[in-house]
Amino acid sequence: MTTRREFDQGLEKLHNLIIEMGSFVEGALVNAMSALGNLDVERAKQVIAQDPNLNQMEEKITEIGSKLIATQQPVAKDLRRILSSFKIASDLERMGDLSVDIAKVVLRLDGQELIKPLIDLPRMAEIVQQMTYESIQSFVQENVDLAYKMAKDDDQVDALYGQITRELYALMMENPRNITQSSLLSFVGRYLERYGDHATNIGESVVYLVTGNRPDLNV
Repeated sequence: MTTRREFDQGLEKLHNLIIEMGSFVEGALVNAMSALGNLDVERAKQVIAQDPNLNQMEEKITEIGSKLIATQQPVAKDLRRILSSFKIASDLERMGDLSVDIAKVVLRLDGQELIKPLIDLPRMAEIVQQMTYESIQSFVQENVDLAYKMAKDDDQVDALYGQITRELYALMMENPRNITQSSLLSFVGRYLERYGDHATNIGESVVYLVTGNRPDLNV
């Protein structure tokens, strides 16, 4: 039977791995968006190549948490802390996948010039990067107010996504040769919008950890 000290050490490992995953995800997004802005294929390939590291972190969280549940049979907040770690790790892993998706767009754009300066997509990326940082801080601090802020930030992301979609559609109508690249850039907008949703999900997990209730912040 795991002692309380060993149990607390296990919880601390989960806590630190979540922080590490959050930092990794932020870096992947920054690199993917930099690769897009500069059409830097090599940087895009690095984002893709590093993704298995994030998967390994999620697997480690699952392994540690599952062992704690099996050996300690935690209840109340201890159990919520482990279950929240599982959910947060899953959202962070998916966020990493979305950065990979952006990097893959860069590979498809290789050899092209951008049809328009990128303004709103980097702005979206800045907001969701900040959301990622704040969602992890809300977890570290068990800060419910910061968790609820995710929903307000996500509204900004959704508004920018709508604006980007309209502009890219106009470019498609203006010149059929813009269709392929406009579609790819629209995908990036969609990936960033989904990224914001996952950050909001982390906020929900923090509220669940602290209160025992799981709100829907995406409404």
